[in-house]
Amino acid sequence: MAGIRGVLLLSIFAVVVAGVLSYERPPPRKNLYIPRRRMLSSTSPEQVHISLVGVDQMRISWITDDEASATVEYGTSSGKNEFSATGTTNSYRYLLYKSGQIHDVVIGPLKPSTVYYYRCSQDSAREFNFKTPPSQLPIKFVVVGDLGQTGWTNTTLQHIGQSNYDLMLFPGDLSYADTSQSLWDSFGRLVEPLASQRPWMVTEGNHEREKIPLLHSTPFTAYNARWRMPFEKSGSTSNLYYSFEVAGVHVIMLGSYADFDPNSDQYKWLQTDLAKIDRKRTPWIVVNIHAPWYNSNTAHQGESESDDMKKFMEELLYKARVDVVFAGHVHAYERFTRVYNGKEDNCGPLHITVGDGGNREGLASKYNDPQPEISVFREASFGHGQLEVVNATHALFTWHRNQDDVAVVSDSVWLKSLSSDAACRV
Repeated sequence: MAGIRGVLLLSIFAVVVAGVLSYERPPPRKNLYIPRRRMLSSTSPEQVHISLVGVDQMRISWITDDEASATVEYGTSSGKNEFSATGTTNSYRYLLYKSGQIHDVVIGPLKPSTVYYYRCSQDSAREFNFKTPPSQLPIKFVVVGDLGQTGWTNTTLQHIGQSNYDLMLFPGDLSYADTSQSLWDSFGRLVEPLASQRPWMVTEGNHEREKIPLLHSTPFTAYNARWRMPFEKSGSTSNLYYSFEVAGVHVIMLGSYADFDPNSDQYKWLQTDLAKIDRKRTPWIVVNIHAPWYNSNTAHQGESESDDMKKFMEELLYKARVDVVFAGHVHAYERFTRVYNGKEDNCGPLHITVGDGGNREGLASKYNDPQPEISVFREASFGHGQLEVVNATHALFTWHRNQDDVAVVSDSVWLKSLSSDAACRV
């Protein structure tokens, strides 16, 4: 028992599975396109996904081809709709494309750790269900970035579906539609089986921007219309950055592609948000960005969204004692030690890059050599991460590599919350 206690007292305990050095990178797989089901009517709901709104509400989003009611009927028993809520409907145009009817309904109050059954637009043919997150620790997050729509994406989603997670954190680059708007529809259908059952909390990546000079000058049109997050709840004025609390974790979703200099709304919002955190109520702070601040891969070096955002905001996160920063963008996995200002620092956050969910651009297989001392583990593999926050003091992060369609844990690390570390208290 004394040995176990000794291990848990370590701030970080890493276990690297044998055989990493012999790992062979997988070949690319074909792009996917998921068409609309023929059995659906023009008012049938599709592309259903959910997201948290506050501590006891859920946003239900879906699309219909034609006009339909923005209504959700729901309850705790299948086929029995005890409650009903009505929301809003919108659509958007992008060049010659016109979206379907995008419906958005917030339901609640909801009980924690409870399965709810629901129907959208009063459609009797399709019943969905979701489980609400717990109100207290423990809680399990899945973390995935740069998902896209390929055969590897499908494998990653299958592995996530087997993980019994509570909530998804997604640091950007969702559909890889890249101006082809029908690919947003395909992506919505692809992720619906999972995204309709657990809340997916997302932030934007560069592939969500979709700005075309002279032809379409407004960035993030499709992203903002289709993936509305609860930004107002945290005092944010933009869907590109926000925060929320769940169980004992304060989660911040920053916008790498929104202004971030000290005069920007995002910077000022972040200052205010960090100042409001009560570490007794939420002993853990987790941040998500798209462009990583630490990266030893040769891909995406020297970008302003990484270097300048780090220059402006890193000190804010450090002084707030943020525990973990997840990033995407680089299509490979990499975990750094606790770090601040380019050096190992026991009171800084871990930085972990998970930008390899399965995108069509493939893996970023080249790393700078030699490996920096602050880079603990790096591997060009598709997969997803899991963060299990066990209690107020300890959490376990594991990286699940896709290997031969089997999820293999190739890296893991125990974390001790900085709020429980006497040397780091502020």
